[in-house]
Amino acid sequence: MAVLRRSFSRFVLVLLLGLSGSLAWAFDPFTVRDIRVVGIQRVDAGTVFGYLPVRIGETLTAEAASRAVRTLFATGLFNDVRLEVEGDVLVVAVDERPAIASVDISGAKALPTDALLKGLSEMGLAQARIFDRALLERAEQEIRRQYLGRGLYAARVTPTVTPLERNRVALSFDIQEGDTARINEIRIVGSRAFSEETLLKEMSLSTPNWLSWYSKADQYSREKLAADLESLRSFYLDRGFLEMSIDSTQVAIDADRERVTISINLTEGERYTVTSIKLAGSTLGRDAELLNLLQLKVGEVYSGRKLTESTKAMVDLFGGLGYAFANVNPVPETDRDKRTVAFSLSIDPGRRVYVRRINISGNTRTRDEVIRRELRQFESAWYDADRIRLSRERLGRLGYLDNVTVDTIPVPDAPDQVDLNFNVSERPSGSFMVGVGVSSVDKLVFTANINQQNFLGTGSTLGLGLNTGKTQRTIELRNVDPYFTADGVSRSIDIIYRTLNAQQLGLGDYQLKTLSAALRFGVPYTEVDRISFGGVVEQNALSLGPAAPVRFVDYVNTFGASTQALLATLGWSRDGRDSPLTPTKGLYVGVNLEATLPVLDLRFARTDVASQWYLPITRDYTLGLSAQLSKGWAFGGKEYPLFKRYYAGGIGSVRGFETSSLGPRDANAFPTGGTGRFVASAEFLFPIPGLGKDQTARLFTFVDVGNVFEDRPDFSELRASTGFGLNWYSPIGPLRLSLGFPVRKEATDRTQRFQFQIGTGF
Repeated sequence: MAVLRRSFSRFVLVLLLGLSGSLAWAFDPFTVRDIRVVGIQRVDAGTVFGYLPVRIGETLTAEAASRAVRTLFATGLFNDVRLEVEGDVLVVAVDERPAIASVDISGAKALPTDALLKGLSEMGLAQARIFDRALLERAEQEIRRQYLGRGLYAARVTPTVTPLERNRVALSFDIQEGDTARINEIRIVGSRAFSEETLLKEMSLSTPNWLSWYSKADQYSREKLAADLESLRSFYLDRGFLEMSIDSTQVAIDADRERVTISINLTEGERYTVTSIKLAGSTLGRDAELLNLLQLKVGEVYSGRKLTESTKAMVDLFGGLGYAFANVNPVPETDRDKRTVAFSLSIDPGRRVYVRRINISGNTRTRDEVIRRELRQFESAWYDADRIRLSRERLGRLGYLDNVTVDTIPVPDAPDQVDLNFNVSERPSGSFMVGVGVSSVDKLVFTANINQQNFLGTGSTLGLGLNTGKTQRTIELRNVDPYFTADGVSRSIDIIYRTLNAQQLGLGDYQLKTLSAALRFGVPYTEVDRISFGGVVEQNALSLGPAAPVRFVDYVNTFGASTQALLATLGWSRDGRDSPLTPTKGLYVGVNLEATLPVLDLRFARTDVASQWYLPITRDYTLGLSAQLSKGWAFGGKEYPLFKRYYAGGIGSVRGFETSSLGPRDANAFPTGGTGRFVASAEFLFPIPGLGKDQTARLFTFVDVGNVFEDRPDFSELRASTGFGLNWYSPIGPLRLSLGFPVRKEATDRTQRFQFQIGTGF
């Protein structure tokens, strides 16, 4: 009986200990002669033994028992842990938590199922993981939160736990998304200097309009609202309202959870004028340079944007001199009675430093030297913010690197040294594309290409492409090595097979087949200037139909149906545009010359001069000016090839006229083209209303002039048109659409007002 009472007493005390690990166990320690584990199904007994602080033959104390219970609970493997004593045997009784056999999600449409499953897995809810009901509740709330961020306030998430054999459970999340809540009204209270309509234009959120299906601007989200509030602050600060504040925002949802009302309460304050700006601190004797960088002038209305850009320019100036941690802090002194503000710019250039080491991370495929050759900041050289910025831009222009960031890390115990960490992420550099395009000329265009921009991580491009339509078919094989030499001389190899069905273009009953191979080199001599040279060998074969133009029949009778040419090419270009796809500022100029060498059939030369100039009028509006002058001539007593003549009309030259229809015509009314061409265009580009600042889709109005000529441009014969259109880099390819109205034409000209193209060839 004494032994029985002793065992029962220990059992009760151990049970209390399992309920509260902080309770002291008031019993006499005893020597453990054996340890048994009961209740385990999947967990190995060795795992339990590993957490026990006592072994057979050792003495079990109350402190050790308490620590064992807490440790086993902390593993997350058990719902319950008990220590029992049977004589001198320690019994560890556990209740295992079930394992997750499967996780399923049904009903998700607005959010990708794979992304939701990945998020659940990162939280610990995945197949073969231990089930924790607390995690299940967190997961339910997180999924609901994501739907709230998408404006789906009526979304319901119902988790279900289904017990299975062998202590397993199946988890399922049934999602009923409901309808997206739309912004019914946005109210701005407290604005006096500006109308509510003006302020609403500064916000990305809006009430539903005809483009809401694309922009999703009528779908509320906290992130968008926070960004819009900052836009409103910037709007006021840029117009002198130094003390403007947003007092509160209220977001109200109706009972049906379908309509959202946003109320913004703000205080404008007064408009301030700048009375003085002075420099303070250490200017390193560059006061004149620093003052020249000031965009904010004395006597002007205060502008937060101008002040920020001024201080940033000053920091960049010091950064270009090696001062990596320069600081310019504007200290305002306001006079509320006079509504004026004076600024003292406190300047601290810090210590001049040089770069000890440049580290590159994030590149798993691209070789280090491919990245390093684009850098303009070097190791063991003075820190130069301009060169670092240029290095980042050059890496971003490669096309296969994304999110290039640079971190400046001070070197411990070396105040005059820093390390630069270039962090990159790689986007897929290989692509296989099959698509269908449509144009007003070719009708249906089939395209397919295999392209590898970063072949084997070397930065070289290798591509094979096919483009086929009613008027033209092209097969192209291309290889570009941007660093054929260590100095940055590029080499490109192009092999092209092209057929032109002239009858589909209304040029006559003939077909031209061209096979060419080109080898070119490019030599950069500044960051924006490049000289190119090379050679092209090509063979041209004419196939004449029964109704072929007489001039082509005469040409074939004189020179034959097949001719060969070996051409030397020379070019120069300067590209200062901010983007080759959606430019908003900058100048591009290119000059190219090609001439045949006197070794094969043909003797001719061609030159092309092209320029594009983009002028930002405001943040959203851009004026684009472009012009191209081309001229070809024959020499050596030969005739200029008919298939090298220039044509004009249509998208890319003078819109509103049929493609390649301008210029003189033969007796059968077929356009003959010319040995020269001049086209010029002016476009006013602006964003689509309702899309905010999206530069991938822009409307434009245009004025085009141009024509072809024989000897020299005759500007009295120029055709002109005006109209409007759309540029959109859509998911299926670039779309160009225009509605042109000829304003200067002849009675015999062929017009075509509506012209479009979806998808482009090579």
